[in-house]
Amino acid sequence: MGTDTAATFEKSLERLNVERTATAATDVHGVLEDVCTTPTVGSSLPFDGVSLPEWVNDTPTPEDLRDAETGISAASIGIADYGSVVLPARPDGSESVSLFPDTHVAVLRMSDIVPGIPEAIARLGDEFRAGNDTAIIATGPSATADMGSLVTGAHGPKEVHVVILDE
Repeated sequence: MGTDTAATFEKSLERLNVERTATAATDVHGVLEDVCTTPTVGSSLPFDGVSLPEWVNDTPTPEDLRDAETGISAASIGIADYGSVVLPARPDGSESVSLFPDTHVAVLRMSDIVPGIPEAIARLGDEFRAGNDTAIIATGPSATADMGSLVTGAHGPKEVHVVILDE
């Protein structure tokens, strides 16, 4: 991924009012402490040298999901043109940590940011052929204007923060 793609991704996130933090894997715990409000739920982070802090509940019950202020999950792809993140569905149903809390923190490797939809679909095609056939493409906070005026958080998080692992 080139610096132009990273810059486009950051501009797209800014346009969506999505906060972002670039960090080294060794500093993830400190960044998460700064951007999360407890109680926090999360799903495992499948990146070398990165794990959830001990204060994150990684086996939440439905009640824990209802009570959580922040949810942390891994994104497999970032789509620069739109500021979207791809959240893979997992057998343990961990994608719920990105949908229930008011704030979603997506953790993404810099190398997983692609320029646009064609590149994302090409990567997803590989995952789908491998049997991982479900993913959520999330773009910014949840918003709807079904009832007239714009409402955030109606069908998902009110706020999103993307943590970009600088490799």
